[in-house]
Amino acid sequence: MEINSILYIAPFIAILALIYGAFTARGVLSKPAGNEKMKEIAKSIKEGADAYLKRQFTTIIIPVIIVALIMAYFMGAFVACAFALGAILSASAGYIGMYLAVRGNVRTANAAKTSLNDALLMAFRAGSVNGLAVVGLGLLGVSIIFIASYMMFFTALGENAFIKITSSALIGFGFGANLLALFMRVGGGIFTKAADVGADLVGKVESNIPEDDPRNPATIADNVGDNVGDCAGMGADVFESYTVSVIAAMILGGLVAGIQGAIFPLLLLAGGIIASVLGSQIVRVNSEKENPMDALNRGFWVSSILAAIIFAIISFGVLDAQTAPKAFCATIVGLVATILIARITEYYTSTASQPVKDIFEASKTGAGTNVIAGLGIGMQSAVVLALVIAAAIGAGFWLFGFYGVALVGLGIMGATGYLMAMDTFGPISDNAGGIGEMSGIEKDAKTRLDSLDAVGNTTKALTKGFAIGSAALAAVALFSTFIEEAQLNAIDIAQPPVFIGLLIGACVPFLFSSLTMLSVGKAASEIVQEVRRQFADGKIMSGHKKPDYAKCVDISTKAAIRELIAPAVLAIGTPVVVGVFLGVAGLGGFLGGAIASGLLMAIFMSNAGGAWDNAKKLAEQKGLKGTDIHKAAVVGDTVGDPFKDTSGPAINPLLKVANIVSIIVAGILIGKGIGLA
Repeated sequence: MEINSILYIAPFIAILALIYGAFTARGVLSKPAGNEKMKEIAKSIKEGADAYLKRQFTTIIIPVIIVALIMAYFMGAFVACAFALGAILSASAGYIGMYLAVRGNVRTANAAKTSLNDALLMAFRAGSVNGLAVVGLGLLGVSIIFIASYMMFFTALGENAFIKITSSALIGFGFGANLLALFMRVGGGIFTKAADVGADLVGKVESNIPEDDPRNPATIADNVGDNVGDCAGMGADVFESYTVSVIAAMILGGLVAGIQGAIFPLLLLAGGIIASVLGSQIVRVNSEKENPMDALNRGFWVSSILAAIIFAIISFGVLDAQTAPKAFCATIVGLVATILIARITEYYTSTASQPVKDIFEASKTGAGTNVIAGLGIGMQSAVVLALVIAAAIGAGFWLFGFYGVALVGLGIMGATGYLMAMDTFGPISDNAGGIGEMSGIEKDAKTRLDSLDAVGNTTKALTKGFAIGSAALAAVALFSTFIEEAQLNAIDIAQPPVFIGLLIGACVPFLFSSLTMLSVGKAASEIVQEVRRQFADGKIMSGHKKPDYAKCVDISTKAAIRELIAPAVLAIGTPVVVGVFLGVAGLGGFLGGAIASGLLMAIFMSNAGGAWDNAKKLAEQKGLKGTDIHKAAVVGDTVGDPFKDTSGPAINPLLKVANIVSIIVAGILIGKGIGLA
């Protein structure tokens, strides 16, 4: 096909997705927000989330500008502008998701008064705005970089030079998206889990009051955290996974098949957006007794099947007869891998599955056995999912080399719009349950909200698994780009610099997780002390004094911003130091070690945390609140909170930041001949 006839299809679809998202948002905001008590609680959550993001953006804008200036010096103004655009759009994707979530939560709570289906649709539609923002802005941003480069360089310099310049600009865009995702994921994760752990330890364990009890001073901070972590943070995280996956595929496609090979990944993601929008139209429950997860799964299956059909049309319509079957099969491998990742993650984290039931049974003998069971199940899930991802990588490479691996990654990202709607559904339904609890909503509505909340825990776990899988595929595809940039034919692990780099790379996810876990622990301790201080005189519990919610929000905000620095320095600085002292071969070993250990750590922590959370929910569903069994389950959930919502998911942007920084460093080192290897 003619290049000009397909060049503008992807940005056109991206713009349509954003327009559809705006209309969906308008529909959500037009619905009633409940009574004055519900509006008051929702306003506190919204104001806390806005204040946190404002402070975070104010803090991180300086390092972003500094990095942009450094990139302009070493790589040129065009690459630096691409970096800035990636950072801006990543921040925007996160903010848009949070904006709708903090307004959709109260409307979901109010809709639960009418029916389960109304509440489900409200939470899902508000979540779908986040999904549309992520895919629309992601595809539009990458398309803008590609089209601008095409218009400036293709005719003047020729195809080979154009592909090289475009690759550098796309790497810059991806780095901007990665860096913002790292900041927002780590900061939001620390905020949300500091508040959550602090609220649980003093509220549910020490004071024996329900979750989201309005007497708990940390309960508003906990609900704020759901939005800044699981909406803003996750939105930025998946945005960078989405864009980096397509960037890796475009770079490799350009090397393998020229400009058509670079455009093809954009068209695939455009087709994925169409499939996600169509799949979302069938989400609904048919009765009050139906499990909402069944409705969400139906939409997921429809989205996946439609994506496969659209991928076939695009592959055989754009590529030649020899290339099309291999490319199409690689995307199907990605779609199958997504389904397997979703089902395996659901098995290990759902309240209906045996692993969560085993953790619940372990709670009957205390918190220690609960924690042991959760750790074992999390480790087991990491092995199973890692084997699935390894098989997908192997199949992609067998089909089409490293380009096939990148296309498998795009297959995984094919239904991103729908999966992000499922993900954001989780914190919205969680917040809705909190608003219902604090406002004294009627029993039937509360039962519906509890049902949505339990499903939300599973959907959040599913999308974390999907994000981790896509991160692994993108990291492997980017690794091949690093090999190209570093001018290496192979990496010999028997060479000391390479093996040293391998060990250092394997250490980084552990140290990164340690820093983020300890940050949550320190911040949670501050929250615990504050809640205990407010409870000390007994006036809050007796109803003679209102809790000071703002103080706990402020503590979490300050702690999250303060603790951002060390993980960011580790992610950016380590590849630079390794490259300078061990050379590009040692840097290759570093990346291999980081990808392998990071993948396993991320899966283990995310699934263990999700299983612990739903074991606690299972205890509550069985009417065991306040018992020793429930308290043991709460302890497990407290351990799992920073696992699943801070450290585990934050490894995704860590790996890709390390990968992209390594590519940039390799280019500089090769040019200057630096390194010991």
